[in-house]
Amino acid sequence: MKITILGSGTSGGVPSVGCGCEVCLSNDKHDKRLRTSALIEEGETRVLIDCGPDFRQQIMPFDFKPIDAVLLTHYHFDHVAGIDDIRPFCSFGPVNIYADKKTVKALHDTIPYCFTENPYPGVPLLNLQEITPHAPLLVGDISITPFVVMHGKLPIMAFRMGKMAYITDMKTIEPGEMEYLNGVETLVVNALKKNKPHHSHQSLEEAIDFAKKVGAKRTYVIHMSHGIGKHQETSEELPEGVELAYDGLVVEV
Repeated sequence: MKITILGSGTSGGVPSVGCGCEVCLSNDKHDKRLRTSALIEEGETRVLIDCGPDFRQQIMPFDFKPIDAVLLTHYHFDHVAGIDDIRPFCSFGPVNIYADKKTVKALHDTIPYCFTENPYPGVPLLNLQEITPHAPLLVGDISITPFVVMHGKLPIMAFRMGKMAYITDMKTIEPGEMEYLNGVETLVVNALKKNKPHHSHQSLEEAIDFAKKVGAKRTYVIHMSHGIGKHQETSEELPEGVELAYDGLVVEV
C-alpha cells in the first residue's frame, strides 16, 4: 500500500494569509502546506481521504485514472470543499463517496445540485453512501474500517487500513475506540502547533504521547499550522519514529 500526503496543512494552509512569521516566509518547500488530504493506492485501487479546497491543485500531477472512493472524515470546509472538482473523474463513472450521517446531510445542504432527481448536464456524478463506525467496507483491494475520534465535541471518522491508521482533526479518543488501533504500525495523525493547547486539535506534544500509546513503529504528523515551527528545526526535536509529514511525502506500508 502506498500513501501520498497530498496536503499536510491546517484549515487555512501554510503560509497563512497576511502572516509574516518565519514559517510563513520560509523558502523551504516543506513549509508550504496545502489543506490536509491523502491518496491511498493498492494495486489498481485508489482511495482519496478528504477532498478540500486544494484538491484540484493536489491531483494535477497524478495520472488521470479512476478514483475508486472518497472517504470523508467530517463536513468541515477544509475537508470537503473540493468535491465539485471531482467531476472530471466522473467520466469513468459515478464516484463513490463514503461519509457519516452528519456529513451526508451537510453535503446535501451545501451542494444540493449534485443530488437532485434531474441534475443538469455536467454535474458531478456522486454516489454518496452513509457509513457507520466499525462496519468494514471493501473498496477494490483495500479493506477499510472506520472508527471514531473526537474533534473537540464533534465525533468524526478515522480510518484503519491493514496496519495503517489515518486520523486527522482529533483532540481526544474514547478508550473503546483504541482497540481499532491494535497492531497499527504506521500512524498518520494530526498536530496543530507546538506547546499550545487547542480546544479541538492535538498539540505536537499530545500527538507524540498518543503515538506512544498506539505503539506505532512510524508516525507521520499532519494538519499542521505555522505554529508547528519550521519543518527542519522541529524535525530535529522529534523522538525516533515520529516525523513531520509534508506535501508530496510518499509512504510505503
